[in-house]
Amino acid sequence: MRNYFLKRIFLIVPTILGITFLVFILSHLAPGGPLEREIAKLRGYGNEDGARSSLINNEEIEILKQKLRLDKPLPVAYLYWLWDVASLDLGESRLHSRPVNELIFEKIPVSLTFGLSGFLLSYLICIPLGIRKAIQSGQAFDSGTSIIILIAYSIPVFALSMLLLYLFSSGEVFSVFPLGHEYSDNYDDLDFFEKTIDRAEHMFLPVLCYVSGSFAMLTLLMKNSLLDQISKEYVRTAISKGLSFKDAIYKHAFRNSLIPIATGFGSNLSLVLAGSLIIELVFSIDGIGLLGFQAVTERDTNLMMGLLLIQSFLSLIGNILSDLCYVIIDPRINFEA
Repeated sequence: MRNYFLKRIFLIVPTILGITFLVFILSHLAPGGPLEREIAKLRGYGNEDGARSSLINNEEIEILKQKLRLDKPLPVAYLYWLWDVASLDLGESRLHSRPVNELIFEKIPVSLTFGLSGFLLSYLICIPLGIRKAIQSGQAFDSGTSIIILIAYSIPVFALSMLLLYLFSSGEVFSVFPLGHEYSDNYDDLDFFEKTIDRAEHMFLPVLCYVSGSFAMLTLLMKNSLLDQISKEYVRTAISKGLSFKDAIYKHAFRNSLIPIATGFGSNLSLVLAGSLIIELVFSIDGIGLLGFQAVTERDTNLMMGLLLIQSFLSLIGNILSDLCYVIIDPRINFEA
């Protein structure tokens, strides 16, 4: 297993190179690329009346190409970008006129706070709930919670976000939680306890929306997986030898039923820092999701490539963590075989 995981770790570098190279080339070849954006910027701004001659001479275009390192073939320009990345320099964001490094590391704590809270709560709620639904399958508790789960599954995240804001923040029905943002305007003037309360109030509704996205899937997956294990011969054998039904579940069936849950663990973990664009837009949260959306819509290549690099790395690490979870749950699993 050690050789397998070392091989997966070594494959991270060529995989990221392939992903970034492909996106780099496509982003520059597609209409409205970095060079076209800079030319349009020169044509649209400059004079006091907001207009500039639409004629741009070849010398200005060559200067722009040198600035963007597009005076060389695209594969060579990619190597220059790669060299900057190796020097921990992701370039400057054209949209924000700031280093990409600063922008990303400024937004990461925001998305990490909301994403990690939603991620942990999803598993802490859904796994025990799925177990109890499996144990009481067909009973009143299972039927009642299934209705709630189906409702949560059927409501789109943006609709749920707007509904929660209307019910609990608008003042039309209740005014329990703030309308959005990460904290209040007077946050710096509060003491530690008041800051904690303020953060919790601002986080409650967005985190609830984060949890709702995976709530139904994880709960039903846990329930069905455990029911499948309960019906197998080894559980019946354990019960026939005198083990109680509850002990047979928690000592034997439970561990095996976690394997399907571990399948999505790594990918869910990689999404923690990716942020959720819809939730961030509705609740006015200035996180990674919103930053990535701006980078793509405004064709900010440096920012887009920086975010792609980090999220690709996290996704690959997440997949390795999923495989590691398999081995921890069931040591009989052998990927080499």
